[in-house]
Amino acid sequence: MSENINSRGQRRKELEKQKKTKKISKTGWIRRIVVAIFIIGLAGLLFGGGLFAFYASSAPKLDEESLKDPITSVILDKNDDVFATIGSSEKRDYVNYKDIPKGMEDAILATEDVRFYKHNGIDFYRLGGAVLANITSGFGSQGASTITQQVIKNSFLQNEKTLKRKAQEAYLSYQLEKKYEKEEIFEMYFNKVLMSGNIYGFGTASNSFFGRDIKDLKLHEMALLAGMPQSPNNYHPFDDPEAAEKRRNIVLRLMEQHGKITKAEMEEQQAIPIAEGLLPEEKRQISKENKYDAYIDIVKKELAAKGEDDSLNYGIKIYTTLDPQAQVSVEEALASANFPTESMQAGMTVLDTKTGAIVAVGGGRNYENGTNYARQTDRSIGSTVKPILDYGPAIEYLDWSTGHTIVDEKMTYTGTDQQIRNFDGEYLGSMTIREALFRSRNIPAVKVFKEVDAGKRNEFANKLGFTGDSLDFEAAAIGGTYNKINTMKLAASYAAFGNAGIYSEPYTIREIVFRDGETKKTYKPKSTPAMKDSTAFMVTDMLRDVVSERSGSTGKAANISGLDVAGKTGTTNYDADEFNKYNLKDGSAPDVWFAGYTSNYSIAVWTGYHTRKDAIDTTNQNERTFAQRLFKNVMTSVSDGKNTASFKRPNSVIEATVEVGTSPLRLASEFTPASLKRTELFVRGSEPTQVSYEYEKVEVDAPTKLKADYSEGDQTATLSWDHKAPSKRGKKSNLDVAFEVSYAIDGGTPTVLQSTSQKGLIVTGIAPGSTYTFTVVAIADNIRSSPASTTLEIDAVEVPEPVEEEIPEEDKDVEKDKEKDKDKDKDKDKEAPPEEEPAPPAEEPTPPEEEPTPPVEEPTPPIEEPTPPEDGDDDSADEATAALSNRQNN
Repeated sequence: MSENINSRGQRRKELEKQKKTKKISKTGWIRRIVVAIFIIGLAGLLFGGGLFAFYASSAPKLDEESLKDPITSVILDKNDDVFATIGSSEKRDYVNYKDIPKGMEDAILATEDVRFYKHNGIDFYRLGGAVLANITSGFGSQGASTITQQVIKNSFLQNEKTLKRKAQEAYLSYQLEKKYEKEEIFEMYFNKVLMSGNIYGFGTASNSFFGRDIKDLKLHEMALLAGMPQSPNNYHPFDDPEAAEKRRNIVLRLMEQHGKITKAEMEEQQAIPIAEGLLPEEKRQISKENKYDAYIDIVKKELAAKGEDDSLNYGIKIYTTLDPQAQVSVEEALASANFPTESMQAGMTVLDTKTGAIVAVGGGRNYENGTNYARQTDRSIGSTVKPILDYGPAIEYLDWSTGHTIVDEKMTYTGTDQQIRNFDGEYLGSMTIREALFRSRNIPAVKVFKEVDAGKRNEFANKLGFTGDSLDFEAAAIGGTYNKINTMKLAASYAAFGNAGIYSEPYTIREIVFRDGETKKTYKPKSTPAMKDSTAFMVTDMLRDVVSERSGSTGKAANISGLDVAGKTGTTNYDADEFNKYNLKDGSAPDVWFAGYTSNYSIAVWTGYHTRKDAIDTTNQNERTFAQRLFKNVMTSVSDGKNTASFKRPNSVIEATVEVGTSPLRLASEFTPASLKRTELFVRGSEPTQVSYEYEKVEVDAPTKLKADYSEGDQTATLSWDHKAPSKRGKKSNLDVAFEVSYAIDGGTPTVLQSTSQKGLIVTGIAPGSTYTFTVVAIADNIRSSPASTTLEIDAVEVPEPVEEEIPEEDKDVEKDKEKDKDKDKDKDKEAPPEEEPAPPAEEPTPPEEEPTPPVEEPTPPIEEPTPPEDGDDDSADEATAALSNRQNN
């Protein structure tokens, strides 16, 4: 018993000993981990501190001039020559701190750095607050950098997210806070920050956007300016008022959140339209500091789209794709003297067909009012959309040929009674899609649009830069609902057709180089396949016809001799309400477009007026074709001296001569009329193999049993013959047959009597003593048979000679007396004078310039009444008659 007790006690002691050992072991590991973390943290702190000290030692020194003045950035062309500077020669309205309105300061601090007066250059609380604000209020609500850090970054450092820049920024921010008062730092930021384009500082922005000094602005206007520095070109109130208004309302909400204004004030100011207080368009001024401002505007927009909107603050070099010679050509074409009317406008983009590089931009007529029409996206593009939404997808996904038949006929939009109209109000019936495209017929375009699956159709358009829900409406097929494309995107879309189906996004920026000369960012976009090479070439070949001299072609004015050019016209319409509202006349159009390309360049042109109430008069050829002529002018200039290759048909495309109207298409036979033969393009493997027998060789037999019966009593000849009906491939045809009857006398030249559908003819005026040869030819479908001939020989009739009668003697004396009386009368006539002066002889008639045509010996005889056919001749009709009359008997 005691042994058991002892055993249990020992086991208990052993278990307790094991538990203690485990606890000691577990606690030891925790201590080891904590110590390791401490050591690592200490090492990291020491290393970080050392690295920070190293980076700080290489930081630039504070320089007051750099702190207060913007740093110059430069823009270079494709030859690496500088053509523009940003930030050096701007005219700033400098504002001292004491003149900055309190409301303006509150708006800036609430947006950029609400603890500005509480930190020493770096706000650690703001780092966490910025993350939270971006989650709860939307991305972009608040940034993490303090105003002090922004002044340092904009003055000395480059816009790169590296540990070195952050370390130097923190160090210099602390140094700046030690050297300058808070008010001085705020004044630096207020006058230095980029606001848009070439506008630096809030004071300059106030006058540029509102035409008033900063002290005269209202709260909502101050909030608008306070929100711009985050992305100056994206929140531009003139260019994108919708985005600017959203940003302004965020600023007002931040002001209310931080106690700068009340909720009622916030709501009141947010309800004010963004346009209220902004300068009217006619009073806005654009900078003329640099040439090629329209191109620079595109560069700045591209910077903003790539998140480099404020990089211009850092003294960067922007290497672009600008071709100075092409740009000069565009600006000369858009000079005011070339425009048809006083206020007509135009926008244009020229880009490289193979790469998408934008080589020139035409922002407008002398780029006078600051609106860059090359990049506006608020205008519909009309029929220039047809290759992209209609015909391209049909060829790509349905393997349609360029000769596919479509019917231009009366049609309404699905589910409505609204008619689809062609520009001329007419319907032309069956035609190929090639003809439908070069004639720009609307109804065939909508039909083709509906044939392709919507998903496939949108996929095709998306690959060419077209996006949006409005692509699904039938009116989009003719450009009626789509207005998200500008000349840059349209030129790039068309370039893909000229580049074997490869699409390149349009771009202006090749590379950005920062101030250190080593840090670079390259932005050239990649090219991607958008369609098969067969689709690209077949669409291109159809678009060649648009600019050809073919009857009905809509783009003749864009044709350039010696260049292989393809292109498409586009015209938009007003709705009925606009016609009444603006009191427009027939033929008015708000927009006229032309997009075209060669193997080297793609150009898109828009023409119109600044407001829709002013219309292009399409009944005036000078206005209607101005877009085409701008294209021709610039394309001719940029192509001069360059080798422009023709578009090459790929192996995936085959040619075949088909018979128009056959369904499915069939090859033309040798007997298909020339007017119905077309050489069209097919995706290899889809070309027709069967020949059409609609039109075949018509076999027309010669008349048989031709005979001529002479009637001596009335001197007529009755002709009669038989004939077998024409046939096709051995089958009787329903073709009408005519018989051409001719004759010849005594082997002379044959003369056609007449044509008749009958199998007989009565010929009158047959003179005895001659030999008549009658010939009959059968004619069907313009095909003549071999002749059938018969000869009729008429013997001459003998006439007896007259016998002279003997005159008695007494009668001879009487005759002599009569002769004497006649002689006396003649003598009297000679002696009597004439009663009137005789008329002078007529002048010798002027001989004709040419030898007169000799009279026809045998005139065409009159036609007599037909005689009835012989009984039992079911195939023959009434016999016609003809007469030979007024003949000379020899």
